[in-house]
Amino acid sequence: MRRLCYISHNYRDTSSAGGKAKSDMECILESLGAVNLGNRRTYYHNKALHFAINLWGIVRAVLSVKRRDIIVLQYPLKKYFSLVCRVARARGAQTVVLIHDLGSFRRRKLTVDQEVRRLSRADCLIALNPSMRGWLKEKGVACPVCVLGIWDYLSPSVYSSVREEGTPPAPYTVIYAGGLSPRKNSFLMEMPAHVRNYRLELYGDARELAPHIQSPNIRACGFVASDELIATVRGHFGLVWDGSSLDGCAGHWGEYLRYNNPHKTSLYIRCGLPVIVWEESALAPFVREAGVGLCIASLRELDTLLPKVGADEYDVMKRNVESLCARMASGHFFRSALNEAIGLLGE
Repeated sequence: MRRLCYISHNYRDTSSAGGKAKSDMECILESLGAVNLGNRRTYYHNKALHFAINLWGIVRAVLSVKRRDIIVLQYPLKKYFSLVCRVARARGAQTVVLIHDLGSFRRRKLTVDQEVRRLSRADCLIALNPSMRGWLKEKGVACPVCVLGIWDYLSPSVYSSVREEGTPPAPYTVIYAGGLSPRKNSFLMEMPAHVRNYRLELYGDARELAPHIQSPNIRACGFVASDELIATVRGHFGLVWDGSSLDGCAGHWGEYLRYNNPHKTSLYIRCGLPVIVWEESALAPFVREAGVGLCIASLRELDTLLPKVGADEYDVMKRNVESLCARMASGHFFRSALNEAIGLLGE
């Protein structure tokens, strides 16, 4: 039997979406019996120490690779990615790479050609969704590409957003959680004029936005840790939106939703909340097929759309969310994508 391995990278901030997602994937790998070739997960606040420990973990990992190993990497792995892929291939091992972010989109520190060349060193990729897979293939990635679908989300908490079926909420409450800032979420500054027939609750540090979101129907609830949010939030929908515009997700952050799977979508599902997403986002087809929310062109629609969502329609979405929540809590989506990837590697 081939050995399944991974390299823990000591993510310094596991409270962030990226750190939480990577940590969860490692926990799922451990549940599958995968061997950690790197350091055990320990988090260091001293940056120099953190760098040194991570570097030693990578060195230790490449020295531990054996023939026929399957090494699961979480991308981006900074400057070590190409080294690990080269060593694995030289030693007769293979790499499966789960893509969290595309650097040529997110931070723009790589050109598209540079990123494609880097990713092509893998033996198989796991893209977040069909849109990302299509982009990778269009840009020239040669190796096989599987699809994750949606982020799994591990938590000991159980959602509390339960209500009696057949009773339509009046009005609906929409939850928006995350890093709140004019740079990333400037659309929120336009919301007060358009939130009349529902309530909007913001979870995160809204101090910069506070002067611009004054409205009796908008409430800033402050930062709440994700496990606590799952256990305590009272709402009806979770909003997945970024960028500068109410009319589609515009700007650098908004456009990235055409290819990205925002981790907050999975958090909302774990909170028991159907989601509201941009109709042109990469997640929109998944939301429609799973029946777990609403796909809209503009946030201006919500004031007239939400009051028309009846009890029966909402109850169907809620039941679908409960089913999806159980699969995400068990690591179903990463397990399935990883099994497909391993099958494509062959013997």
